[in-house]
Amino acid sequence: MQTSSEALIKQAYAAFNARNIDQALATMQPDVQWSKAWEGGYISGHAEIKSYWTRQWSEINPRVVPVGFTECPNGSLEVTVQQNVEDLQGSVLFDGLVKHVYTFAGGLIKTMDIELV
Repeated sequence: MQTSSEALIKQAYAAFNARNIDQALATMQPDVQWSKAWEGGYISGHAEIKSYWTRQWSEINPRVVPVGFTECPNGSLEVTVQQNVEDLQGSVLFDGLVKHVYTFAGGLIKTMDIELV
């Protein structure tokens, strides 16, 4: 059975892949902490995520699809994603599995971190 966290994550990925930033941000706390895998480091809040994704999509075409969920004892959710990243000409830059780790507050995403599988 799908948990509410899994449903929220699937909604966030679908919005990201559709390039619907506002719909994706609606799944997150206003002060969300987000890993910047493409540039390194972290950002905080909706405005910084919107700016980061806008820059990212002007240079690469990422697509992420959740393929597995693991609930952790500390309450976080590990999401294994199939990640495909192409340049704007369609050449594959990366195609493989990545682990995204989420925490939640008030039914929304609070933090996202990235780990290699």
